[in-house]
Amino acid sequence: MEPPPLVLLVGLALLGAAGLTRSLSITSAESAFEKAQGERVTLPCTFVLSEEDVGTLDIEWVLIPADIQKKEETIILYSGDRIYNHYYPALTGRLQFTSSDPKSGDGSVDILNLKSADTGTYQCKVKKAPGVESQKIQLNVLVKPASTKCSIEGSQEIGKDIILKCASQEGTPLLYYDWRRVVTGTQGLPATSVLNKNTGELLLKNASKDYSGTYNCVASNRVGTDECSVELNVTPPINTAGVIAGAILGTLLGLALLAFLVFCCCKKHREKKYEKEVHHEIREDVLPPKSRSSTARSYIGSNRSSLGSMSPSNMEGYSKTPYSQVPSEDFERASGQNQTIASSKSDIAHKIGDITVV
Repeated sequence: MEPPPLVLLVGLALLGAAGLTRSLSITSAESAFEKAQGERVTLPCTFVLSEEDVGTLDIEWVLIPADIQKKEETIILYSGDRIYNHYYPALTGRLQFTSSDPKSGDGSVDILNLKSADTGTYQCKVKKAPGVESQKIQLNVLVKPASTKCSIEGSQEIGKDIILKCASQEGTPLLYYDWRRVVTGTQGLPATSVLNKNTGELLLKNASKDYSGTYNCVASNRVGTDECSVELNVTPPINTAGVIAGAILGTLLGLALLAFLVFCCCKKHREKKYEKEVHHEIREDVLPPKSRSSTARSYIGSNRSSLGSMSPSNMEGYSKTPYSQVPSEDFERASGQNQTIASSKSDIAHKIGDITVV
């Protein structure tokens, strides 16, 4: 059954209109790019015009947000033979048209010094009335592995299990780790080793002296690699008994020294206390010194009193003590001199007694 003539006419009209409106076409085909941070990328947008496209040429690049509720943002525009690139501050100084003359059919743009925040969906729109065409391009900016560090966990003794660890401080997942032993003529790992490429851990079971050497770790993702190395030295077990005995002996010596110091301090303290007590007792036993004049007057007065009771007839046997022999302050302090004075006084008392009897 043949279609009605009217239907054929409508179809031809629609095809003709479509041909006119889609006369402008974008010829670049790449739609996804994956680059490393710090690199540059060229987002392609080449196009072909037709004779029917007679309007003003506009080339607009927009960034489509991941959130569909947000509006797309213009990042650069070519219109009326002029370039406008002040729309998006995050790309200021890093975004430019690849061609110095975009109207020649190349509306591609370059993004310099890529950052991870530049990841997103970009769209190129080419307009020249009545033609309109657009193309979306997905850009993923990845961070290379960096600041990778190697370390050893566990005792490096024969017969022990040792774990070599490798981790990158920077890098976009997914990260993979690979270990190899750097030995002359071979790079193979020990037969008992177990490698986890996701965590970067290399387990060396029942380590032996032959496991010693330099081990190298390579961290990688889709855009780059980074490396680190570690030196493994497997040694015989440490004499634990000797270490414990040494620690005990050292502790005992330390305690003995401490006890000796405490004893010396206590002894010194007691000696100082004893000296203070003896000095205090001596000061209490010493009488205050008498003056020379008072001592002399007391001695002369005593002799005069004794002589006053004597009669003239008994004065012959009495010998008066010269004034030069009057005791002084220094004289009283001497123990031998004190005994002489006591003896002299005793003689005087005997003479006084004789006189009284007569």
